[in-house]
Amino acid sequence: MELDFAALEQKIRYKLLIGLVYPRPIALVSTVNANGVVNAAPVSFFNAVADEPPLVMLSFNRRNDGQVKDTVKNIRRTGEFVVNLVDEAIANAMLLCGQELPETESEFAAAGFTPVPSIAVAPPRVREAPASLECRLLRRIELGPAREIMLGEVLHAHVREGLVDPATWRVSESYRPIGRLYGDRYCTTRQRFDLPGLLPE
Repeated sequence: MELDFAALEQKIRYKLLIGLVYPRPIALVSTVNANGVVNAAPVSFFNAVADEPPLVMLSFNRRNDGQVKDTVKNIRRTGEFVVNLVDEAIANAMLLCGQELPETESEFAAAGFTPVPSIAVAPPRVREAPASLECRLLRRIELGPAREIMLGEVLHAHVREGLVDPATWRVSESYRPIGRLYGDRYCTTRQRFDLPGLLPE
């Protein structure tokens, strides 16, 4: 099958990309709106993209009703956000944060998350997350009316006790992040292997 992406509808391109490029990490992004309401929203077009400077990338489309997402508006206004990583323990609560709530309601409350003050930015982090990255907006890239990419510089990190070995800086095997597949499907990272070597059966 040969596919000319320029000739495909946007929905088809989206389905192909999320179906072929996976698993993708999930950023549970916390922000604060103009009225001081804390927001938390999952973003699956997300990744770490550089270490010097330490950068993460978030990519947003519009809401189902065509409006700009609250997270985008909040980051544009404040230039700050927190990326809370998602593991198996908070997967279901993360999903609850995907609801399109009114700006007067907080996804933290809807999902049962605990907001904890950050060190370097105004938005709180999620206490239940295995790790949280406090970020300052470095650059916005607008790709037409329906897509925006944001690069954030990581200023400070909170990591659950016991998750990182301070002698080697290696992350423990006990870290169980989940990955985004397509539709309603997700995956775990329980089956791991070293290369070179035989793949597990």
